[in-house]
Amino acid sequence: MLRRLLVVGALVLLPVAVHAASPVVTAFGPRAGASIDPDQLVVGGQLSLQEFAPNWSFDPSLELGFGDNLTAISFNLDAYYHLRLSGSDWRPYLGGGLGVNFFSWDEPLGTRDRSDTEIGLNAVAGFNIPAGSGNHWFTELRFGIGDIPTLKIMGGMNFGR
Repeated sequence: MLRRLLVVGALVLLPVAVHAASPVVTAFGPRAGASIDPDQLVVGGQLSLQEFAPNWSFDPSLELGFGDNLTAISFNLDAYYHLRLSGSDWRPYLGGGLGVNFFSWDEPLGTRDRSDTEIGLNAVAGFNIPAGSGNHWFTELRFGIGDIPTLKIMGGMNFGR
């Protein structure tokens, strides 16, 4: 119960902290992929906020996972360090952050479904590929540390500057 109260409190205070920092959204878009443990199809969206330090960005995302008799909602608060490759427009990145995950298990008919909330850490490696007009494709591997999905293979498109 205390964990759930702390999670709700953090989520309520997040908009206040984000507003105080006056971030500028530089990109947004859809994401999709698959997770392992649990085995799920994952869809969602993300924002990319302007660099808070040279080559660093804050990229929160929301993901919905379906399958394996489980529904998962993941709220990720990740920071990425963007690397530069000489002679290439591709931008690899490394990062990580906090993941808050809400799980709901489908139980047999006549039995009450179960749910749980877990907090873990994400380790992320990926790259951005320019698509023109300031947009870019991305693909990434997300490793979960704690009682959250072990591995996610994600991709998508970011629209923006």
